[in-house]
Amino acid sequence: MNKPVLFYDGQCPLCRREIDHYRRIDRHQRVDWQDLFSSECTLDQFGINAVDAMRVIHAVDATGSVQQGVHAFMVIWQELPYYRRLAGFIRTFRLVRLLDCAYHRFAKWRFRKRCDQGCKLPPQ
Repeated sequence: MNKPVLFYDGQCPLCRREIDHYRRIDRHQRVDWQDLFSSECTLDQFGINAVDAMRVIHAVDATGSVQQGVHAFMVIWQELPYYRRLAGFIRTFRLVRLLDCAYHRFAKWRFRKRCDQGCKLPPQ
């Protein structure tokens, strides 16, 4: 793989706002940003279930390994200006596990709230 891939829920206003921010600063197009609801989404190619991808953010790193949660954010932050330092700080102070626990709680809440309001799931 040439660059990492990040799969995100493009129909979630919160997710879309955050990813739009990352995309704006990704001036060199170092990340392949894939909306789960896009016809070009390649979840199947990496063996990722669409419902799982809705529940927790997923990325595929440059070696082809699938990452989830904060590990997925770390993959893309390594590619983005300003966020490289944040990723380094998180690794240096061994905060990945703590942040991943917090993220998974948030992700569970986000999925429940979003889908209680009648979300449609991406095509499988």
